[in-house]
Amino acid sequence: MFSEPVGSDLCLLGLKPEYAPLVTGRETNYTGLVTFALLVLLVVLVGFAFWIWMLIDCATKEPDTGNTKVCWILIIALTHVIGALVYYLVRRDQRLAEVGR
Repeated sequence: MFSEPVGSDLCLLGLKPEYAPLVTGRETNYTGLVTFALLVLLVVLVGFAFWIWMLIDCATKEPDTGNTKVCWILIIALTHVIGALVYYLVRRDQRLAEVGR
């Protein structure tokens, strides 16, 4: 069938023979893939922790007047990190100014 390029064939391709494992696929470097996977895992874990923090913050410190507490809990629970971020940026500062907790 097909032969893998080694030695002089690599020179024809413009590559040096010491790069043969990289061209032929005999050795694979997964460092970039592992780093990317760890970064994604870190972002997911930080997002999840932030979501839980905002959900608990809303459930324990939001005043019980009206339906605002229930609405914010539903928004945070159903929209996950986006809802938690909206609650943090919009409502949390208002609540701290109004109630002080």
